Amino acid sequence: MVKRYSLMAAGWALLPLGVVGLFLPVLPGVLFLIIGLSILSVEYEWARRWVLALKRRFPSAEKMIAGFLRRHERPTSA
Repeated sequence: MVKRYSLMAAGWALLPLGVVGLFLPVLPGVLFLIIGLSILSVEYEWARRWVLALKRRFPSAEKMIAGFLRRHERPTSA
């Protein structure tokens, strides 16, 4: 439970950092957005849709996102 909340907090923290990084040349904004949305896509459908759109726009990031989602996938009840 603590791991889940800490991942969610990290995802929410990375989103505004990514937006700021889009305007500042010091921070890699797109990278922070991709990582933050990947973390949030485990819990939220809207984030999942954004990740799919980003995977179409940046195909090289797809491998990184897929690896993260495999490691942090929520078990489904059968």
